Amino acid sequence: MVTPGLVLIDKPTGWTSHDVVAKVRKVVGTKKVGHAGTLDPLATGLLVLGIESGTKLLTFLVGADKTYEAVIRLGQQTISDDSESAIISTASPDEIAELSDEDISREIAKLTGIIMQTPSSVSAIKVAGKRAYDLVRAGEEVELKAREVKIFSFEMLSVTRVSGFMDVKVRVECSSGTYIRALARDLGNLLGVGGHITALRRTKVGHFDVTEANSIEELGELRLTELATAARQLFPVIELSESEVTDLIHGKRISGKSEVAGLAAGLSASGKLVAVLESVKTDLKSVVVFQGVKND
Repeated sequence: MVTPGLVLIDKPTGWTSHDVVAKVRKVVGTKKVGHAGTLDPLATGLLVLGIESGTKLLTFLVGADKTYEAVIRLGQQTISDDSESAIISTASPDEIAELSDEDISREIAKLTGIIMQTPSSVSAIKVAGKRAYDLVRAGEEVELKAREVKIFSFEMLSVTRVSGFMDVKVRVECSSGTYIRALARDLGNLLGVGGHITALRRTKVGHFDVTEANSIEELGELRLTELATAARQLFPVIELSESEVTDLIHGKRISGKSEVAGLAAGLSASGKLVAVLESVKTDLKSVVVFQGVKND
């Protein structure tokens, strides 16, 4: 029997998120594997997968805040805002030579906080039912609407001058839905020299960190985060009596136990995850109920 839960994978470059899911399906012996947010083949880092009923927890991770480390090359703009497409403009060596670290820090500050961001045209956003990147590759012009995102932190870690360009290593903590490639593009535009991503790594999704992740080489001895442990990392915990477990399984609400605002993890006396709960006035109702707790 396959143990349900979450699996953290440190995705290597060149792999698609689907490639990783397919590999894990073979390793664990079930088709019921999903992920909480795509990483482009160029990107490396944390991919959170759900196994069996663990896929039900992915819903609550899709909107989690993310942390990335990236290298932004200033001095060139590309079609896709990363290094995997054609260059469409190149700054002169003199323009790059005039740029200082202080100039970069000043413009980074303008891209911190709540900002309006226009996603890269090669993003996976759907336009008239088709992915934007498919339309771009077919030669069509795509204009995506700007959206509000929150950049909690945009930190410049180092600056390296290479072959007439500037490679700026950054760390970004941001809300879900933020495009780091778009940040690179916008930083380059603010500086007047163009910019794109040459390396991108996701290091955190919510409370989950890439340092805890399995590498592709380690899949034979996969470390899995069981449901209750994962739920404790996502939500405050409410302990349930046997009768409350039975009520939740049968779709009933629990009265007089709305101890927390928002969502909570309901755990049985033996520590099994029974349900994700939601406060409704003085009651708690289940948002998701997990199987395998009836005989607890």
